[in-house]
Amino acid sequence: MDTEEKIKQIEKTIEKVRPYIQYEGGDVKFEKLEDDIVYVSVHGACVGCMSLDYTLKEGVEALILDEVDGIKEVRLLDEQAY
Repeated sequence: MDTEEKIKQIEKTIEKVRPYIQYEGGDVKFEKLEDDIVYVSVHGACVGCMSLDYTLKEGVEALILDEVDGIKEVRLLDEQAY
């Protein structure tokens, strides 16, 4: 699978989990794929939330690892400005 196909699959997979995050007042957005690591940004209630690590690892990352071949990890984009 090439990079463009992976990105499409990642975005499609994130769309599956977004309604649950949005229900709680937050949001998650795909930002980039680099060295098979997915970088996302979070918005709304997710910013500063104590459950953010759990949401990213047990929710977003778990689903992406299950559905997109070759992905190693999901990380929060460091350059976020709040």
